Amino acid sequence: MSITEFEYGPDIPGETELRLLGPVAGKRVLVLGCRRTDAILSLARNEAKVIVVDHVARRVDKAREACEKAEVRVEFHRTDLADLAFLRGDSIDATLSVSALAEVEDLNRVFRQVHRVLGANAPLALSLPHPAFACLDPDSGEPPRLARRYAAAEPLPGRAEGVEAEYSHTIGGLFTSLTRAKFRLDTFLEPEPVTGGTRSTHWAAAMAWMPATLVLRARKEGS
Repeated sequence: MSITEFEYGPDIPGETELRLLGPVAGKRVLVLGCRRTDAILSLARNEAKVIVVDHVARRVDKAREACEKAEVRVEFHRTDLADLAFLRGDSIDATLSVSALAEVEDLNRVFRQVHRVLGANAPLALSLPHPAFACLDPDSGEPPRLARRYAAAEPLPGRAEGVEAEYSHTIGGLFTSLTRAKFRLDTFLEPEPVTGGTRSTHWAAAMAWMPATLVLRARKEGS
């Protein structure tokens, strides 16, 4: 049996170790954002019925080309991450978002729409830049210096193709938004960097001092 593997963030463990989605064969999996094509390919190769939503045309085109080259079938929609009207309620078995929700200022609408389309007790697995790490200047040496307030509302420069700004979502804000959308948070991870091997191009010395990625899993409650 093949293994679903992709990274939830730079230089941290992936799905094989974290096991947030579990077996995906035959399941309808909604992916919010094309920032990680490896996640899309891995899900499709493991016989998931993958539906991808992203608002950046160039990213959608690149991900579609990668899927065609790999000869896997994936359904793409170029639209806002909260624009899920094309999906029926309770029709999705799992939702995944790797880093892409950092591009959304107001997560409430996204979570409400994801809740609508997920089946009962189905998981939403997501990763975001850790809000505490966003307070640091990653290039300031060791130990890193504080460069920003934890709850600062000002957006950060975008780090993905076609994105001008990203938003740092506090842990309290994420919990409140998920709870209001009728999700139950059952996994909260702040992964340490993996040891050994070659570091990614995203590595910064500050990542040894503060987790750079926050990984959550929430499950749909109610209807």
